[in-house]
Amino acid sequence: MKKSKQKPQQEERRRYPEESSDNFLQGKTIKDLIAPSGVDVSNIDHLEIISSTKRYARSFFVSTLPRMCTFPELFRDMYLFGDINTSVYITPIKEERSQNELNRIINELETERIVAADKGNINRESTIAQKRLEAEQLRDEIAAGFNKLYEASVVATLFAYNLADLDRFSKMLATEMSKTLVGIKTAWGIQEEAFQSNLPLMEDQVQKLHTFDRNSMGTVFPFTTSEIGHPTGVPLGFNKQTGTPILFDNFHSTLTNYNMVIFAKSGAGKSVTMKTLVSRSSVLMGIESLALDAEGEYTVVAESLGGINIVISPTSKTVINIFDIETETIKDEITGKERTILGIENKVEDVTQGLLTMAKGSTRSSEVNELTKQIIAESVAEEYAALGITSNPNSLYQANDTNLANGSLLTKRKKNMPTIGSWYRRIQAKAQENENADYQYHYSYLLKVMKQYIREYDGQMAYFDGQSTFDLLEGAPFINLDISQLEERFARPLAQQILLSWIWEKFVKKNSEDKSKAARKRVLVDEAWMLLPYPEAVDFLNKMARRARKRNVSLAIISQRFQDFYEKQEAQAVLTSSDTKLFLAQDKSEIAYLKEVFKLSEGEANFLVTCQRGEGLLKVGADTAILKIVPTKKEFEFVETNLNQLAKKRAN
Repeated sequence: MKKSKQKPQQEERRRYPEESSDNFLQGKTIKDLIAPSGVDVSNIDHLEIISSTKRYARSFFVSTLPRMCTFPELFRDMYLFGDINTSVYITPIKEERSQNELNRIINELETERIVAADKGNINRESTIAQKRLEAEQLRDEIAAGFNKLYEASVVATLFAYNLADLDRFSKMLATEMSKTLVGIKTAWGIQEEAFQSNLPLMEDQVQKLHTFDRNSMGTVFPFTTSEIGHPTGVPLGFNKQTGTPILFDNFHSTLTNYNMVIFAKSGAGKSVTMKTLVSRSSVLMGIESLALDAEGEYTVVAESLGGINIVISPTSKTVINIFDIETETIKDEITGKERTILGIENKVEDVTQGLLTMAKGSTRSSEVNELTKQIIAESVAEEYAALGITSNPNSLYQANDTNLANGSLLTKRKKNMPTIGSWYRRIQAKAQENENADYQYHYSYLLKVMKQYIREYDGQMAYFDGQSTFDLLEGAPFINLDISQLEERFARPLAQQILLSWIWEKFVKKNSEDKSKAARKRVLVDEAWMLLPYPEAVDFLNKMARRARKRNVSLAIISQRFQDFYEKQEAQAVLTSSDTKLFLAQDKSEIAYLKEVFKLSEGEANFLVTCQRGEGLLKVGADTAILKIVPTKKEFEFVETNLNQLAKKRAN
């Protein structure tokens, strides 16, 4: 009896010859080493894994497949779905059995076709005839050695740290898989068997089999290339997994939109990355860029590229008028012809949003409500109407007024625009005329809080009151709007919102929808997190993200904390409208949010916590690569942002 008991143990030990003779490992099998400290199998639809941290697991199996399979889309969403393990068991079917099974199927299909023909069901007869033809073709290919049949079982196990997340992730997984017509079912009642089937033990206890031929079997494999990028573009960096350079074209036709977001903790290399991309795309692709510079980091880039620097501060003489409006060229969807329009209604709304943010101030006062907004909007509309500016593009110019240019060319002269000062004087006049008690308080509030923005009253924030002293130059490789000298808590976010509206008019709308005529442009918003506390600013940022592609413009958002965008429901449109996402080194507090939203694997998440400066995860559409950005020695002269390094260079 002792020999019979020892025999299986000896066989098992021979099966794992790599076991150490160390006392700790003596007599242990691979199962013993990889098993968690405990697994609760009392539930019929999930497991509880008890280790240092309690986790929940739910296993699934693939129940239905589409008629046609596409590589690599068939199981891509399952393989890349966050914290999930997937196993595929493949068993070749012998040719003899394949032939017999296919002959049986062909005979059954022919019988069904004859029955359908007798009943006069032409559609069903045609469908069955097509299936029979495909079965015959497959049988002949197998007989000739050009094809082969396989049986495959696909099992997946999803993990979460609480049951609510596990339920939510399970629904999300089922939804994602249904997009490719793949049906999955919970291994109800056999969770333990399914979990064991998904361990590296090579034992399929679920046995939910599907039949594949050689071509469709190839679509199951997850061995898609780790290469990412485009056949054209600029060298953004190197793929750390393959060592090959990554070419990136922000305006490639395969992208659903041209926007991009960059998230990283302070010091991870956000600014260096963006400066490298901007400078290379300007020199190699002729892309015009405009930076909304909150920290004064892009001045050297503008100078190096032969661009323009505009500084907006309480002491600068530069004025940018929030009321500026430009015509734009659009293409009629029916006739295909281009026509020029003046979107006065949209502009009134944009100016109203900006003035609302001003009125709320840094405290985001609750005194501002719909009545306040109505007063502001009506007065803004009246300002344009007083100058005769309507939706007619010609109303933007002086009537019957032309200037001789070069002695022969007749040109139109543009009207002076309304200003915050003229709007304020209109509010004053309307307040005196007002007899409605409901409006009295709101007029009084506006007259008090808006005085700080009026130049006539020496307001400390009057740098947006007056006619614009600067107009963007077409063809400039890089334009930098430096607002770093403004107060950080409120003045900078306000300037970001007003300048975004102005950039839309002066920089974005000038691009025609005809891509053969339009220049490729990029708008860069640095430290975008500053905008998030202000709803009107976030709303405009969202609109810009959605509408930029039609103007052949890429909106680039750079921010430190992804959590801020994740928790701000109104800001999530910026993420969904960005096909390119770059994550550099992250704080541990951010990783949970990134994993949930972008379905990062454990390995990808750990990499983002431990990676070096200039390294990160680049996601372009559904493709992902580990990127290392290495600026050249010459580029480092103007992309370096570390103050210690800059001081060392100056000392040398």
